[in-house]
Amino acid sequence: MADQIFVGGGGKGYAQAQGLLLKYANRHGLIAGATGTGKTVTLQILAEGFSSAGVPVFLSDVKGDLAGLAVAGSADFKLHDAFMKRAETIRFADYGYESFPVMFWDLFGKSGHPVRTTVSEMGPLLLSRLLELSDVQEGVLNIAFRVADDDGLPLLDLKDLQALLVWVGQNGKDLSLRYGNVSGSSVGAIQRSLLVLENQGGGNLFGEPALELSDLMRTDLDGRGQISILASDKLMSSPRLYATFLLWLLSELFEELPEIGDPDKPKLVFFFDEAHLLFDDAPRALVKKVEQVARLIRSKGVGVFFVTQNPADVPDGILGQLGNRVQHALRAFTARDQKNLRRAAETYRDNPRFSTEDAIKEVGVGEAVTSMLVRKGAPGVVERTLIRPPSSQLGPISDAERKAVIAASPVAGKYETLIDRVSAFERLKARAEAAAKAAEIAEDEEDRLEEKEREFRKARRYSGASSKSPRSRSRKKASDSFGESVAKVVIKELKGTTGRRIVRGILGGLFKAR
Repeated sequence: MADQIFVGGGGKGYAQAQGLLLKYANRHGLIAGATGTGKTVTLQILAEGFSSAGVPVFLSDVKGDLAGLAVAGSADFKLHDAFMKRAETIRFADYGYESFPVMFWDLFGKSGHPVRTTVSEMGPLLLSRLLELSDVQEGVLNIAFRVADDDGLPLLDLKDLQALLVWVGQNGKDLSLRYGNVSGSSVGAIQRSLLVLENQGGGNLFGEPALELSDLMRTDLDGRGQISILASDKLMSSPRLYATFLLWLLSELFEELPEIGDPDKPKLVFFFDEAHLLFDDAPRALVKKVEQVARLIRSKGVGVFFVTQNPADVPDGILGQLGNRVQHALRAFTARDQKNLRRAAETYRDNPRFSTEDAIKEVGVGEAVTSMLVRKGAPGVVERTLIRPPSSQLGPISDAERKAVIAASPVAGKYETLIDRVSAFERLKARAEAAAKAAEIAEDEEDRLEEKEREFRKARRYSGASSKSPRSRSRKKASDSFGESVAKVVIKELKGTTGRRIVRGILGGLFKAR
C-alpha cells in the first residue's frame, strides 16, 4: 500500500480496507462529525500516513491533543489493549508505535517557534476581515495601502500601519482628490480596531523575520515529511485571528508555489481545523476567494482538508471540491439537524448494502462513513469503516517534551529574535523630524531678520543718519532671484501658523508618545 494511506477497515458489515490514494490527496478532503466522535484521531492518523509517505503536513492543534504526534505510543497507555484489538479486527498487520518529526509553531511564541507575516503580505482584504471593517472603512484601508506603495513605505508591523493611518487622516483633504474620499471617522474606527487587535495579542503576528514557506515543506533525514503543528489552544480565544491567519497561509501557498499539475503525491497537505470559523459572517468576496484558492491550489501540489462538525458549515462551492471524505457521527436532535443530516448523506455515492443516512447516525466513536477517490478520480462507494488506531501518543505531551522538540527543530533560533528594520514608521518619523528642524530654522531666521530690522530703526532714530526708503528697499528685494523669493516665503510660512500646522500634521502626536 505504498501508494496510499491506510485509513481503516472492519469486520462483517464494514469495509475490508479503506485507503486514501496519494495520487488524489491533492483533490482535498473533509473530516466531519459531532464533538467526541473521533475527528481528532482521524486527523492524527492521516498526518502520520502523509508523513510516512514523505509528505509534509501543516495542522492546527486546537485542544493540545495533536502534540502527541511527536512521541511514540506506549504499551502503558490505558487504551493499549483496545488499540491492539482494533488493529487485529481491521487486519492492520504492520501496526506499531512510533514518533514522527514535528515542528511546533505559535503566534504568541510561547509553545513553539514564533510565526509572523508582514502587514503588506497580509493585504487589505484579509486585514479588513480580521478587523471587522465596514465597506467604507475597507476602502480607506485600501487607500492607505496604495499610498504606502506609491510613497515606498514598507508596512511590516502594526506601528507602521498606525503611523501611516495618522498621516493619511491628517492629509485626507489632499489625498481625497487623488484616491477618493478619506473620512477622519473611518480612520479613527480603523485605529480603534487595531488597538483591539493589539490587546488580543494580534500584534505578535506582524513583523520580521516573516515565515518562509519552505520551512513548512521539509522532510527529515529518513525522508519522512515534517509535521508542522500550530499551537491554537490560546489562539482560539480570538477566532477571527485564527481563521484569518490560516487563510493567509493558504493564500501564500497558492501565490508562491509553482504549477506542477497532478503529482504522484502532494508537496504539502494542509488541515484547516474548526473550518466553520472561516465562513462565519464572511463577506461574499472572501468566500469566493477561498473557493478559487481551493479549486486552483491542487495543481500546485497542495491538498486541503477541512475539519468541522457538520458538512453544512462549508459552502457548497467548496464542499463540492472535497473528494476524500471521512464522516463521523452526526446528531439529529432538531429539525435543522435532520435536514443537515439528509443533506450530508446525499453527497455520498450510495452503497446498496446500507442506508447512508442511517449509518451516519449509528456509527460509534472511532468509526466513520468514508468515501475516497478511486481510480481516475471518481468518488468511491460510501463505506462504514473502523478507523485505525494511531501509532503516536494519543493526547498531549509534557512541557519538557515540547521544549525538547523545539530545541531540536531544524529551524531552532531562526525566528525567535524579532527584527525591527527601517519601515513606514521610521520613515514618517524622519520626515516629521526634518519638517520640525526646517520650521525651527525658519523661526530662527525670522527672529534674526526682525532683530536686524529693529536695530536698523533704532540706529536711524538716534544717529540722524539717512537711510534707504521703504520703496528703495522694495526695489532691492525685487531684484532678488525668483528662487530666493520662494525660499523666503517658505521660511516665513514654516515659521508662522501654517508651518506649525504642517509639522503637527506629520508628527500627529504619535512619535512623541513613543
